[in-house]
Amino acid sequence: MIAVIKGDIIASRMLINQEKWLQPLKTLFDNWGNMPEQWELVWGDSFQVEIENPEIALQKALEIKSLIKKIEPEETNRKISIIDVRMSIGIGDKTFTGKRISESNGPAFINAGEKFKKLKKEKTNLAIQSPWATFDDEINLYLKLAGTFMDNWSISSAELIEIVLKKPNTTQKEIGKKLGIKQNSVSGRWNRAKTDEILEIEKVYRHKLKNLLL
Repeated sequence: MIAVIKGDIIASRMLINQEKWLQPLKTLFDNWGNMPEQWELVWGDSFQVEIENPEIALQKALEIKSLIKKIEPEETNRKISIIDVRMSIGIGDKTFTGKRISESNGPAFINAGEKFKKLKKEKTNLAIQSPWATFDDEINLYLKLAGTFMDNWSISSAELIEIVLKKPNTTQKEIGKKLGIKQNSVSGRWNRAKTDEILEIEKVYRHKLKNLLL
């Protein structure tokens, strides 16, 4: 089984400088695989990424979320444009491999596409669809609750989350050095970003999925 992350950047076209989010996102995807076989950006602000190990798919989706949320807002016509990202994670088999990810097929791709279409109606920006309905119901409840604070991450919160997701064992002292702030400031950011809750949800997702895949 694999995982497919399907998403789009919310309000991206409100930004004058598209490169603020576009190039960092491309760089992130390049670190994960080859374009266009394993990832692709289409229509300017939509993307699809194949994750070979579905157990780390949620971590990858959260990395995308933190990268986008740390983009500096722009003020145009006295309106502040803050971008976000909407994503579905589809888990399942891959039955056909195309030259481009958009040509590949299988339940993982179908699940990602079906769930993505429901995100607006379900009023959530991150959800999964897998062969296991009970697993989906539980994890999607956690993600919907987490969305109440993830969607409101400040730039500083997103920066911290990004570091922690990439290196979960990083100490707060090391984070402080990386961000150029004192350790007590790291602690404050850690709590405001609800870092412990994010890590716990990711841990539960990984543990439960691992048992299902046995």
